[in-house]
Amino acid sequence: MRLRNWIAVLVSVLLLAGAGVVGILVNRSTVKAVETVHQNDTTALGTNNGTLTGQLQKNSVRELTLLLGQIAVRLAADDAKDRTSLAVAAKKSTTFQYGMITTDLDGNFLTASRTSGLPAQKDAAWEPLWKQIKSEKYGFSGVMNAGNTYVAAVGIPVSVGGGPVGYLIGLNEVGQTPLHNYIRELRGTTHKTMIVDTAGRVGAASDDTLVGEVVHPEIKARLDREKAQFVEYTENGRDMIAVVVGGLASDWSYVRTQTQASFDGAVYSRSQTLNLTLLAMLAIGVVGITLLGYRTQIQRRRADERFQALFQHAPDLVSVLDGSGRIVFSSPSTTSVLGFAPGSRTGHSVFDVVHPEDQQQMREGLTTLLADASGVLRLQCRARTADGEYRWFDFTASNQMHNAALSGVVINARDISENRAFQERLEHEAQHDPLTGLPNRRRMQDKLHSSLRSDAVAVLFVDLDGFKPVNDAHGHEVGDELLRQVADRLSACVRSTDVLSRVGGDEFVMLMPGVVDPGDVDAMSNRLRYVLGLPFRIDGHEIQIGASVGVHLAPAAGDPDEALRAADHAMYEIKHSRRVPAGTVARVGRHRAPD
Repeated sequence: MRLRNWIAVLVSVLLLAGAGVVGILVNRSTVKAVETVHQNDTTALGTNNGTLTGQLQKNSVRELTLLLGQIAVRLAADDAKDRTSLAVAAKKSTTFQYGMITTDLDGNFLTASRTSGLPAQKDAAWEPLWKQIKSEKYGFSGVMNAGNTYVAAVGIPVSVGGGPVGYLIGLNEVGQTPLHNYIRELRGTTHKTMIVDTAGRVGAASDDTLVGEVVHPEIKARLDREKAQFVEYTENGRDMIAVVVGGLASDWSYVRTQTQASFDGAVYSRSQTLNLTLLAMLAIGVVGITLLGYRTQIQRRRADERFQALFQHAPDLVSVLDGSGRIVFSSPSTTSVLGFAPGSRTGHSVFDVVHPEDQQQMREGLTTLLADASGVLRLQCRARTADGEYRWFDFTASNQMHNAALSGVVINARDISENRAFQERLEHEAQHDPLTGLPNRRRMQDKLHSSLRSDAVAVLFVDLDGFKPVNDAHGHEVGDELLRQVADRLSACVRSTDVLSRVGGDEFVMLMPGVVDPGDVDAMSNRLRYVLGLPFRIDGHEIQIGASVGVHLAPAAGDPDEALRAADHAMYEIKHSRRVPAGTVARVGRHRAPD
């Protein structure tokens, strides 16, 4: 009997011990799975934020390129005109208001928009810019100390004749950039977010006091690796962990740090408590395991709810597509951004909302992406909203078909319609006359160059007769209105294939591609003089002017600059012959096409 009781006790103890061991093993497995999911989520969030950070840095390159297209720099040392041009461009910029510099091909400073507060020319932080710009056609420096201000530089080549002759450098105060403002929005009570240059110096941070500081040596040693990674280290006696994402457009890195305890969270600490509880309470092992399992599920559900809340309020669209392009999952932000009801796009093809003109590009990109197991696709296209409007989005797609948790193509999309419209407006303003809306000299010269490659072009140089007295008698406002009406009359005369441009104060140039018959050109010249000879009525005044029209028939493959000079010369001879006595030697035309 006693033996049987002992056996029963032993069996009970063994059963309880076995239940406790099983419970501990199950708990360890659960914690490991939760840690893996947490690390994957943290890595994905870090990668996405790193990608967005890289896009902001590339936007600064685009802005610098647009500003270069709006100014003329002579790349001379301490040049007053260059200094004025650089100061005007810096004032217009949203990123480089701190200042701009021109340099020669060896990186030596030529002219700057400001006379003080510049980083040292020999600062080691310049080296990444010079190294990158030779291969990428743009470059980013590290963080530099300019007096009492931390700045960073972005550089692009200034090219003439297809080759670089110097560099344009834009300086930004790192504590005031759009990148820093974006990173500041990522601040939290348990972590710190930073963008770090290749030397480990902080260029943007969620905490303003970190700007210009150098990160921990353990983090600094991992900055040159593109793959997202976790770095564990000790700081001020506390165990810390950081996720580091490298490979940004500037070769900088995204870094997010927090204590190991806050990263592990409640699940890890509870699991340790449970292990001790299971060892101490083997008699109620089954009940304890059941209660812990229930509690773990509650915590997992709350974690899922937090994760869903993050997607609900994120400004980006996140979708998962199958191999045929059908939507398997779309984030709740689809409702706030595109206006579709939650879940209404699931099962539909993504091409149903892509603009018809962009579908071929999207299909080809998806096919290429599916052929590469680790591929990443980045492109811009238009997507339709629920009310039928098309908006521009920047897409980043990654092939996750091999990832069992996703088994699809993950797309992250951000609305860039406002940025796109701003860029198009800048491009239009750079190529059109602000007063008349006609193409300017630059746009006209580009058209003449392209047309002459394959066809003859008739060039008509129009100069108004009697325009200056109108300005003197009635003022510049009347003169401006007269120029607008002249542009309207000339525009009514051109064919759909012709190009009419305003190239000077009262000078216009008309290009007629494909015209080789002098009779056709004379007819157009007579028509222009006729319409401009008719009276103009402006503010109750009847104004009479005329026009001198110089004509040149440029053969195919002819020199565009020579064609403009010839038309200008012909116009000037006509104008000069009307007011210079016979026998006077005519001068050459005043207007020269740039070399």
